[in-house]
Amino acid sequence: MSLEAGQMAPDFEAKIETGETIKLSDYRGKKVVLYFYPKDATPGCTAQACNLRDNYDALLKAGYVVLGISSDDEKSHKKFIEKQNLPFPLIADTDLKVHEAYGTWVEKSMYGRKYMGTARTTFVIDEEGKIAEVIAKVDTKNHTAQILK
Repeated sequence: MSLEAGQMAPDFEAKIETGETIKLSDYRGKKVVLYFYPKDATPGCTAQACNLRDNYDALLKAGYVVLGISSDDEKSHKKFIEKQNLPFPLIADTDLKVHEAYGTWVEKSMYGRKYMGTARTTFVIDEEGKIAEVIAKVDTKNHTAQILK
């Protein structure tokens, strides 16, 4: 299932790196950047997270809450946040329920080998919980500019 702008963003409940459980609906009334990325501490994912970190004040000023999400566990997220000094929470979607709800767990191919993985995708969600924009072609080094354009 692929989600599009104008649709309601699927609500979910999941744990962040601290072990605390959050729900997307907790952020009603705020604009949310929900970004799906493949793996903690890999080059592209680090570049993306650091771009969001380095421009975090501009995102806050524009009224955004940033939530990163991958299939990594809370312990991995905690290390990634500490090492990169990330100011936003990372959601541990180890059972892939959120990935599946958003259509970001997909078949990929590398060197002819097929495997399942995360499609790097960002959902910009408005204050009412509707998807305002889907960014499928993420520029990891300039992601904030894509969001704020």
